[in-house]
Amino acid sequence: MAEATAEEVWPRAQSALAASPVYDLRDVQVEQREDSLVLSGHVSSFYHKQLAQEVVRLVAGEVTVTNSIDVE
Repeated sequence: MAEATAEEVWPRAQSALAASPVYDLRDVQVEQREDSLVLSGHVSSFYHKQLAQEVVRLVAGEVTVTNSIDVE
């Protein structure tokens, strides 16, 4: 079975963040760029930045995730 592509996992990644019980994560954006996903936006702590990345990695499988979230 072939691994899912960034295009296929992008909607799941965005939905996972939007449904998060952590309010900060709901505003994080996920963009598909070629064969990877890029996280962007602003969160209030480094912990939330890491948490957003891990939430997306759970659904991304082998797709590369780049975390460009700013901590305010």
